[in-house]
Amino acid sequence: MFHYYFDMILERSIALSGKSQSTLTNYARCLSHMVLHFGCSPLELDREQVLDYLHYQKRRHKTPSDSFFKHTVYGLRYLYRVYGLPEHRVALPSIERPKKLPVVLSRQEVRLLLKTPKPHKHRLMLALLYGCGLRNGELRKLHIKDVDMDRQQLHIRQGKGRKDRYVPLCDLLVRGIRIYLSSEHPVQWLFNGNDRSGKPVGLSPNGVQWVVEQARQQSGILKEVTTHGLRHSYATHLLEMGMDIMRLKDLLGHVDIQATMVYLHVSQLSKCAVFSPLEKLYDAK
Repeated sequence: MFHYYFDMILERSIALSGKSQSTLTNYARCLSHMVLHFGCSPLELDREQVLDYLHYQKRRHKTPSDSFFKHTVYGLRYLYRVYGLPEHRVALPSIERPKKLPVVLSRQEVRLLLKTPKPHKHRLMLALLYGCGLRNGELRKLHIKDVDMDRQQLHIRQGKGRKDRYVPLCDLLVRGIRIYLSSEHPVQWLFNGNDRSGKPVGLSPNGVQWVVEQARQQSGILKEVTTHGLRHSYATHLLEMGMDIMRLKDLLGHVDIQATMVYLHVSQLSKCAVFSPLEKLYDAK
């Protein structure tokens, strides 16, 4: 009941703020758990009840940045703002972002991954994830009309932050897409799935990740490989090939340059090979 009520109250506010439907769903899901736990609206809870619940959730989940804990805190913050209640009404904990560097595949590993799947459709999906730096959701939302093979561009509509952008398509991808379209005849979406009635629909997030994981297993690559990992590899390799970081920011669809700067930490940009100081320690005798 609260999930529906929360949707009704916050949908307009979240839409005006530019937050996505998935954000609305995550907030509502986590706050609905609070309602089930206490049997009342979060707005009726006092400070101690909220903090006890957050402490309970923190113990249940591995880290404070776990998505469920995070969306509970962010959902409460947003709920208080919508109802005109100051956020300090409850001293909500800050969420520390994990300081992890992305896992990046080597170029040899990418080549191995791309040639592993037998279905042409799966090879093309992997090639687009890596060759255009797409997010999982951006690949799934691609329509046939978004592919401009004459100008060799891909139109990414309403990516993260509801931003449109264009990314270039290389000759290999254009040829691959032409072959795929002539053999598979997809309807509306570039990559179709099917609902229970057999009607074509867009792919699910898990469907895309399944393709990536199957390719990883069959290729024998030991690194963790995800859809976003291919995007990380795209960004890192472009930097190593000499692309300007501001141009890379635009291709990735980042709002903040700081999100792009992380790739400077994993890129091998120096002309000389990276070495350990221990290797040079005994050279000068």
